[in-house]
Amino acid sequence: DASSAGGKRTTFDQLVEAYAEQVRGLLAGGVDLLLVETIFDPLNAKAAFFAIQKLFDEEGARRVPIMASVTFIQEKGDRGFTGQTVEAFWNSISHVPLVSVGMNCALGPKEMRPLLEELSRIAPIPVSAHPNAGLPNPLLPTGFPETPESLAPQLRDWADCGFLNIVGGCCGTTPEHIRTIAQAVEGLAPRSIPTIEPYTRLSGLDPLTIRPDTNFIMIGERTNVTGSKKFARLVLAGDYDAAVTVAREQVASGANILDINMDEALLDGEQAMTTFVQMLGGEAEIASIPFMIDSSKWSVIEAGLKCLQGKGVVNSISLKEGEAKFLEQARLVRRCGAAVVVMAFDEVGQATSVEGRVKIAQRAYKLLTETVGFPPEDIFFDPNILTIATGIEEHNPYAVNFFEATQIIKQVCPRMKISGGVSNVSFSLRGNDAVREAINAVFLYHAIKAGLDMGIVNPGQLAVYEEIDKELLEHVEDVVLNRRPDATERLVDFSARVKKKDKGPEQEQAWRKEPVEQRLAHALMKGVVDFIDVDTEEARLKYGKPLAVIQGPLMDGMNIVGELFGAGKMFLPQVVKSARVMKKAVAWLLPYMEAEKRLSGEAQGARAKVVMATVKGDVHDIGKNIVGVVLNCNNYEVIDLGVMVPCEKILESAREHQADLIGL
Repeated sequence: DASSAGGKRTTFDQLVEAYAEQVRGLLAGGVDLLLVETIFDPLNAKAAFFAIQKLFDEEGARRVPIMASVTFIQEKGDRGFTGQTVEAFWNSISHVPLVSVGMNCALGPKEMRPLLEELSRIAPIPVSAHPNAGLPNPLLPTGFPETPESLAPQLRDWADCGFLNIVGGCCGTTPEHIRTIAQAVEGLAPRSIPTIEPYTRLSGLDPLTIRPDTNFIMIGERTNVTGSKKFARLVLAGDYDAAVTVAREQVASGANILDINMDEALLDGEQAMTTFVQMLGGEAEIASIPFMIDSSKWSVIEAGLKCLQGKGVVNSISLKEGEAKFLEQARLVRRCGAAVVVMAFDEVGQATSVEGRVKIAQRAYKLLTETVGFPPEDIFFDPNILTIATGIEEHNPYAVNFFEATQIIKQVCPRMKISGGVSNVSFSLRGNDAVREAINAVFLYHAIKAGLDMGIVNPGQLAVYEEIDKELLEHVEDVVLNRRPDATERLVDFSARVKKKDKGPEQEQAWRKEPVEQRLAHALMKGVVDFIDVDTEEARLKYGKPLAVIQGPLMDGMNIVGELFGAGKMFLPQVVKSARVMKKAVAWLLPYMEAEKRLSGEAQGARAKVVMATVKGDVHDIGKNIVGVVLNCNNYEVIDLGVMVPCEKILESAREHQADLIGL
């Protein structure tokens, strides 16, 4: 709806009803299969698939195979009409029991080829292609440039390359085109169906794949009216434009998934969820990541699911109302194409012991995988991160129980992921941010080692484990690891001193008295840019050459950051801040390096040309940028193509610039 960013003229339910009417007629007419084709909006396609599967469930309904075919409209583009990539689209509809997936319309064979090649690589089912006879041209006699004789060899080449199982033509193709294509591919082997690793695969506009070596996944928590007073105030006031900025800040801070919760007594939760999710869908930088629809009210979850074009996550379902309700909700989540969080509740209540958590996890896992048909990798179990340091003795082992339960669950429920709301663990010390952040960081460090895959956090306020005051760290670890019976009492006493001890300017800036090497390392670890120009200049004067500063104290500092990241003591948002500091320091040194080159004569010619890019499917460029800086400093000419770069563009650029090296 152009007049309302949070509204749509046609609802998901209306689409389901319209598609159901069509499907009934087609089935009654005797069709052999159903093809949902020329898909330009994945959410509309989800409504079509929802309608088909719902009708198939009706008693006496005739089931036929289902095919899907998407259309990408931009020449040389790698995104569909709504902004999704090929892989993100496939993740969005991968829950549907399809006999094939493919592409049709809008593009000719030259434009469609790289997109279809990618689809054939990632889809574990047969792939179809029905390109147009080239791009439309009204000045040509047929309106399209490709003749049967020019189109057929191109499609034969696709078949030769192993891209195709089904082939045909769309706009501009005639019976003669189809006849010639059939003759061209006759006798060729169909595409072999690839074996795809069973990883968790979600999507917004971009795909998110969680592999065994993937670092901790952060679920941004601030777009939650129960956890953020600021966000709640904005939503209650109807200021959704300002509420969107909260979401944008979470993504900019490094959130991989965005948690959205509208559970407020004064809100119409269903309407608020619908409005906000639809508004976010129009914000490309936010909609690039998957959304987590979070509510204790099932109707609000349903409202959110009906707005997701990507493959998101439902938070949550549980067994507390029994198996029948659990299965009903799980089937609906699966039919809408989302992953699901399962809480450690059953008919008895919330599990707090190791045994109770494991028992519920195994029961839910069995029901979801064997009865509903959920892939294990689409199940996120939340063993309950419960509050510690409450002064109640029974609560003392809660964190340790979580760690132990997580380790066991990962063993007995293969491929299932472990999730949780991290800030719950420190809720007893709200009001003392320094201690809360320390508890969260310590808990997170040990939980990740135990097998925690993802957690709901504020990515912009994660403390660095290594930077926690050593005395505070000892008190916090005593509580988290339940190392002594008086741990809570000692931490509370210590916390009171920490809270009273208001750091003055002298304490805050004590690090400024350290040698320049330590100041640069501190700035890199903390992401502090305030003094980086001054310190970098001091280091340049001390070391004599700007390159010596980069290869010396700056790289030493980044090596520390890398070690902490690898050890799970720093997370991606913090590393991104470190990279920004590094970039600013190098920017200060670049003019001096250029001047040195001119004086030495090196500026006459680079050693070699290097084309660098972060490959398609990856948005992280920290390592690439650092390598680029080092190469530049050593007189290499670097052509940086940025992130999410498709193979064709990399090769095209390498040829254009006559590159000596390609760095990916």
